[in-house]
Amino acid sequence: MERESGGIPGKDGLMKRLFIATALGIVFICVLPVQGMKKQPPPDVYGRVIINNYSTKAGRAPVVFDHWLHRSRFTCRLCHVDLGFAMEPGGTRINASGNMSGQYCGACHNGKMVVGDRRVFEACSRKTGPEQAMPCERCHSLGKNVKKENDFYAFTKKYPKELFGNEIDWEKAEADGVIRLTDVLEGYVKRSSLPIPKDFELKSSGSWMSDIKFSHKKHAVWSGCESCHPDIFNVAKGATRYTMIQVFDGEYCGICHGTVSFPLLDCRRCHRKPV
Repeated sequence: MERESGGIPGKDGLMKRLFIATALGIVFICVLPVQGMKKQPPPDVYGRVIINNYSTKAGRAPVVFDHWLHRSRFTCRLCHVDLGFAMEPGGTRINASGNMSGQYCGACHNGKMVVGDRRVFEACSRKTGPEQAMPCERCHSLGKNVKKENDFYAFTKKYPKELFGNEIDWEKAEADGVIRLTDVLEGYVKRSSLPIPKDFELKSSGSWMSDIKFSHKKHAVWSGCESCHPDIFNVAKGATRYTMIQVFDGEYCGICHGTVSFPLLDCRRCHRKPV
C-alpha cells in the first residue's frame, strides 16, 4: 500500500515551530520538531492510501482506499492482524486473484457482508468495455471523476468532532454508539481476549510538556495487542526506547499517529493526566 504524502517543510535540521490547539477553552502550546512533519491533508483525505502494486501494469487506475470509511465499520485489528494487511506502504501485494479467492479486500467484499460481489474483481482483472467500467472505478478511481458512494461530510455529519486529522473523535463515536465496529469475520477463529495491562505513565523529557499516561485498554479495543507487540514495541516494559524525532519520522507511535490515527499535532491527546 502506498500512502499519499503531503508537502514536507523545506528547512532542514531541528528547527522548532509552535502549534496552538484550543479545546475546552484551554490553549496548549506544543513545540514540535519540524523533521518528519508533513503538511496535513483535508479531513476527507486524511488517512487515504493509494494502492498501485499491479493496477497501472494491468491498465487500471490505482485504487483509492479511504481509511475513514472502513474505520467507521471495522477495527484496525481485523484488517491488520486477521486479514494480514501490512502496516508499511507497499507491504501487501494485493491482487485480483487473491481478492477473488476471499483474501485481502475479498474477505469482506463478497456480496454478503459488504456490497460488491467477488465477480467484480474478476471483471476488473480482464480488459473490459466501457459498459463494465463502472464497477471497477468504484475502487480504481485515482485521477478519475468518480462520484463516491459515500460523501465524507454527509456520512460523518453526526459524528463527534475533533480538531485534527479527520476531525472526528473516533473513540467517542464508538463510546456513544454512533459507530459499531466489527472485530471478527465469519470463518476466522474468535480468540479469547488477552489480559489488558494497566495504564502507565511516560515521563516527558521537557519541563514545558506534561507527562503521557498511556492507555492499553483504548489501544486494545481498536488495534489489539498483536499490532504493536512485539514488532514495534518490546513486550517488556521500558525495553523500547525512542524519541519524539523518531515518532515524527513515522516510527513507533508515528506508524499510526500522523497517517491514520489522530496526528501528532494534537499534543493534548497524549500529554495529559488523567487520560
